[in-house]
Amino acid sequence: MNQTQNITVPHSKTYDITMTALMAAVTCILAPLSIPIGPVPISFTNLAIYLSLYLLGWKKGTVSYLIYLLMGFVGLPVFSGFTGGPAKLAGPTGGYIIGFIVMAVIAGLVIDNCHKPWIQLIGMIVGTIVCYLFGTIWFCIVADYTFKAALAVCVIPFIPADLIKMIIAMIIGPMIKKRIR
Repeated sequence: MNQTQNITVPHSKTYDITMTALMAAVTCILAPLSIPIGPVPISFTNLAIYLSLYLLGWKKGTVSYLIYLLMGFVGLPVFSGFTGGPAKLAGPTGGYIIGFIVMAVIAGLVIDNCHKPWIQLIGMIVGTIVCYLFGTIWFCIVADYTFKAALAVCVIPFIPADLIKMIIAMIIGPMIKKRIR
């Protein structure tokens, strides 16, 4: 009987740094790609974050996003629509960009500690809700919207696409992780 065995090889610091940088680069590639549907575009930032969490775990996945965030903050055009700089963070969508940090921590902790896909999905949903909350409150302050109006523009239209991105990450994240081990 031929059985394949998974062998877990301890990762070196070099491997960890390389993979963290690689996922920051993947985020830099995916995040600027956006679909403008109003004041807040559909971006692929959260897909890149979810993939990072599956491949790196919550700590290195969050660090990967923070590296991306710092690159955008210093002006590299890595935010949605190929924008960058502190003005983007101070603008109406800046709260979502910052909210992704909390989303990464929440979703990453659940992904790392719970191996049932439906619980991982719930973790990503909860993390996304917290991100929505950060971003929507910031949007209301900066763009002078009511909370209800901001939900209609900044949250409701994004729910279906965000759920699809979560499912994509749940499917391909573990597959990629298994292949690179």
